[in-house]
Amino acid sequence: MEINRILTNLCSDNLEESKVFYTSLFDFKVDYDSDWFVHLVSEGRELELGIIQSSHGLVPEEFRGKPAGMYITLVVDDAMSIYKRAKELGFNVVKEPELTFYGQKRLLLKDPSGVLVDVSSPQNA
Repeated sequence: MEINRILTNLCSDNLEESKVFYTSLFDFKVDYDSDWFVHLVSEGRELELGIIQSSHGLVPEEFRGKPAGMYITLVVDDAMSIYKRAKELGFNVVKEPELTFYGQKRLLLKDPSGVLVDVSSPQNA
């Protein structure tokens, strides 16, 4: 079976805070905004990210807790600029940018819902 699209949906206790986090730090634009779901897209619509209210009926009760055992990675042109902006906006920096053994500059953020966000860029950025 052919896959036509993949959409990552994150559960959030506060849609507005989560929306601000992803639109302030990354090039996501709001495509759809309601009281239970926010759909974000990149400029050319190649990338999509959904944020759903944790307590919504579409989310089974056993999956309404804080995320565990997963994280998302966003590869950007310049991780350092994302770090500086995250600090300016008071977002939770888990680990400051560092050069990795595998050739990338990487920082870790925690989004308002507790999702670990790995932000990586080429080492020279």
